[in-house]
Amino acid sequence: MSGSPITVTMDGTLLNWLKQAGDAVKKGDVVAEIEADKATVEVEATADGVISSLTANPGDSLKEGQVIGTIGAGAAASAPAPVAQPVVLAAEAGAPAGAAARTNGAPPAPVTADDGRVKVSPLARKIAEERGIDLNQVTGSGPGGRIVREDVENFQPGAAARPVAPAAASSAPAVAPAASGITPPPSRKLPEGADVEIIEIGNMRKRIAAVTVESKQQTPHFYVTSEIDVEALLNLRKQLNEGLAEEQKITVNDLIVKATALTLRQYPNLNSHFYGDRIVRHKRINIGIAVALPNNGLLYVVAQDADKMALGAMAARNKEMIARAREGKVKAEDISGATFSTSNLGPYDVDHFSAIISPPESGIIAIGTAKKVPVVKADGTLGVGNRMKATISVDHRVSDGAEGAQFLQHFKQLLEAPMRLLI
Repeated sequence: MSGSPITVTMDGTLLNWLKQAGDAVKKGDVVAEIEADKATVEVEATADGVISSLTANPGDSLKEGQVIGTIGAGAAASAPAPVAQPVVLAAEAGAPAGAAARTNGAPPAPVTADDGRVKVSPLARKIAEERGIDLNQVTGSGPGGRIVREDVENFQPGAAARPVAPAAASSAPAVAPAASGITPPPSRKLPEGADVEIIEIGNMRKRIAAVTVESKQQTPHFYVTSEIDVEALLNLRKQLNEGLAEEQKITVNDLIVKATALTLRQYPNLNSHFYGDRIVRHKRINIGIAVALPNNGLLYVVAQDADKMALGAMAARNKEMIARAREGKVKAEDISGATFSTSNLGPYDVDHFSAIISPPESGIIAIGTAKKVPVVKADGTLGVGNRMKATISVDHRVSDGAEGAQFLQHFKQLLEAPMRLLI
């Protein structure tokens, strides 16, 4: 293929083309939008030039790395009619976390492509190679019987995979379990009548349901909570923000993300992900930041290399990513590659809470609201202080209580002596 290819950076469905064949574009221009797991993701031009061909149609399912068009260097080439490429892969390569949703009636044997090879996603193949799993023994639950990450991670040697039996006929409508990955009890039927409203579950809520169920069922959580004196932290933030424009101001959450990243430097074991008989330790520290969306959804944007990036630069980028997430226009890199996460409910007058780990990560810090409370000073007298509670959730397969407590202790020390966040 001549020219510069337009490629998809994560799995999803093509929503629409914003440019057409014959249009001139510059590198970085948004040319298309795809619907990924939890958001609309923009596809950018990879070079300056003229779009010479489009090879996918709106509605097509796309996979990471798939070429959907070409940019030529000169005048527009004669653009062929868009060719539908029904390549379907359960979203996983670019997903912040979690496993693909399972479908009913999965075939009991691997499905092969025209060339005889087993149909398997690149990530699932990589995990299978790492674990020494024979893909010919794995049943695919993805579209068209394709083997996806969940199939490999849940594979039990010697256990024959069986198709799901069709549900018995019922006069009442049944809850469809495949989309969310959750199978309701057989006796649970949808209520009917004027007293209830039946609401269809959107893709984001289905994904959240599948990921959280997977996490709570497969990841053994333990929790450690600590109270932090944030008086110095709030004073530092006030000083840093004096005279800055609104878009440059640093939030408490930016300081929390920085403290989390610097703590992971000291406790790299918690920057690891569990893969059965192996643990993958990540050298980069990328912090997922939970963002509440206007439609009551949830999305994690990712502060890449948060331990290395200057606080001001990181804060500016965080603002941009959060704004795109709330507008439903994230970029692929906004939501990819988290190694550990944070969830901050401070704005909602929350004392403290425990967050669910986002698989395959090993931990997440949950932040409550900073409040003025009575405190006993060092000299024994009563006073008023600003206190905030933080709770770390940790995957017990990767770490133990003592390390979780030490991590939180270091995190607390950084926030109580916050000048170290600027070094």
